[in-house]
Amino acid sequence: MVSMKRYLTQTIREDLVRKIILITGPRQSGKTTLSKMLVQDFDYLNFDSSEHRLRLLERIWDRKKQAVIFDELHKLRDWKSWLKGVYDTEGIPPALVVTGSAKLDTYKKVGDSLAGRFFQFRLHPLDLKELTSLRPGVSSESALDQLLEIGGFPEPYLEGEKRFYKRWKRSHLDIIIRQDLIELENIQQISAVETLIQLLRKRVGSPVSFSSLAQDLQVSDKTVKKWLTLLENMYIIFRVTPYHCNVARSLLKTPKYYFYDTGQVLGDRGIRLENATACALLKEIHFREDCLGEELGLHYLQTKDGNEIDFLVTRETSPCLMLEVKWADSQRSNNFMLFDRHLGKIPKVQIVRKLDQETTYPDGTEIRQAHTWLEKMFLPE
Repeated sequence: MVSMKRYLTQTIREDLVRKIILITGPRQSGKTTLSKMLVQDFDYLNFDSSEHRLRLLERIWDRKKQAVIFDELHKLRDWKSWLKGVYDTEGIPPALVVTGSAKLDTYKKVGDSLAGRFFQFRLHPLDLKELTSLRPGVSSESALDQLLEIGGFPEPYLEGEKRFYKRWKRSHLDIIIRQDLIELENIQQISAVETLIQLLRKRVGSPVSFSSLAQDLQVSDKTVKKWLTLLENMYIIFRVTPYHCNVARSLLKTPKYYFYDTGQVLGDRGIRLENATACALLKEIHFREDCLGEELGLHYLQTKDGNEIDFLVTRETSPCLMLEVKWADSQRSNNFMLFDRHLGKIPKVQIVRKLDQETTYPDGTEIRQAHTWLEKMFLPE
């Protein structure tokens, strides 16, 4: 795979001398590659290697290196206490970089908290904004079409072949389900979890009923919620919740789920575009939170009457952008005006994949080409 300077590289390099660096994100999104590109001289220990596990337990690595990388360290029992001990007794340098394909929840247990000792970065797959910055000559329109077909994970995207992607996709998900879920969470009902994923692939972009899923799977609501949380923790899916503050008759709790891998979506091209847009928005939000310290949120708008806007971005809990996603409808959504009355005059953008001409309305609503808007990805202040 071609080496690329990823969008988090510069900020992480600046922080190496200050804190422990935690890099999380979906499996095969490029965490190990990124960590090995931060400095020229590093030591690398992967918990999945039996030889490396022994070195980790005995704390044997080259302390003369610029950095030491601990890959998949979250699989070590009490890894936070272990890492806290290394940092508190030895400090930096060498820089300490920890990568993991599961969410590294560092806040739950006070006893082994890493609070104040780390900066966390969430690495996402490639999106249109990053792709066009890495490859200035590439057509954003064709790049978007490829993202919709095979997703943005670096290896299959750079291969650019649908047949390769289909084979990669099967093994990628299989490793997460049959290795990570069993190893980290001791989940035994693997076939039921696989069925849940198949159900979600068909329901992207729609509010998900826990009771409906529970009925389909013949398990309890509680079990479904637990499995969904595990799939989120493994970076397979992410949830987008309804925004209901000041919105009359809005949905209160029912979430939507999207896949980090857009190629997993079973639906028409419009649903795939919506999933790719959700991925791009979440990636931008996480970048701004992790690198700039901003406070942002991603939601959707929907009333009990069925009026809907696909995405609402909030800044410090206040609405700052409404975004609607269409495949070929250049007519402005009437729902912008409906929600405008509740949320105030915030920027409103409708992105369209098949659009002859971009335009704006007197109230500021913008109709934009999907590929041009996603390439620039501007979130209002």
